[in-house]
Amino acid sequence: MLTVRQRLLALLALCLALLAAPALPAQAVGVSPGAIWGASPGATSGAIWGVAPGASSGPAAARNPLVFVHGYNADPGVWGSLREDLRADGYADSELFSFGYDTHQSVNEVLSGRLAAYVDGVRRQTGAARVDLVAHSFGSLVTRWYVKFGGGAPYVDRWVSLAGPNRGTSTAWACALWDQACRDMTPGSYVVKNLNSGDETPGAVRYATFWSPCDEVINPDDSVPLTGATNTPVGCLKHNDLLGDDPTSAGVRAFLRS
Repeated sequence: MLTVRQRLLALLALCLALLAAPALPAQAVGVSPGAIWGASPGATSGAIWGVAPGASSGPAAARNPLVFVHGYNADPGVWGSLREDLRADGYADSELFSFGYDTHQSVNEVLSGRLAAYVDGVRRQTGAARVDLVAHSFGSLVTRWYVKFGGGAPYVDRWVSLAGPNRGTSTAWACALWDQACRDMTPGSYVVKNLNSGDETPGAVRYATFWSPCDEVINPDDSVPLTGATNTPVGCLKHNDLLGDDPTSAGVRAFLRS
């Protein structure tokens, strides 16, 4: 159990890290009707980012469509840098999707189900059998629950976690009293315990994690790697800096091509 002083320091670190999220463009051109940034409790989760209104489903491409899932207190705008790199690699905007959601809700009871509906919508719209998932921070827990317990394993080819609290982070205790997502991120939480019971990387999905030894939000730093995944340490980067780091981007893109 953390002392009061440790909790206050953890809260300060968490707030500073989240406030320092890069101010990147939303890249929301061509959003279908009804798309929203953060899904409210009663909102539908089938709004698709990245496809023009009324676009018809085409034949499945050789490359999987990619779904980004942002982290706590963030929004789809954080993916601007990586989206640009992927477009330079040949991805079309119609292959890149961003799941926007309310990050203060339960991973297992609410968010993984909304992600499942979103992925189903992407697959219908693109004609793809499977998608690739790239998640940052808290989004790693949402995507893992979808794959392991939400029926997502047959529909996901590659899964990438950037700075995910995959084994929990003690920093989350700072806001756990009033925020469900923070409780889900604490070490030993119901979500963390179940995700790491048995096979941490189930199904035929290919898994990769990227983590920093200088991450001020994920404590301990080695909470990110998973047994059965390709686990890559990056440079001495802060939590949100992995989103715009060139070597990290190159590693993610190489894994997606593998």
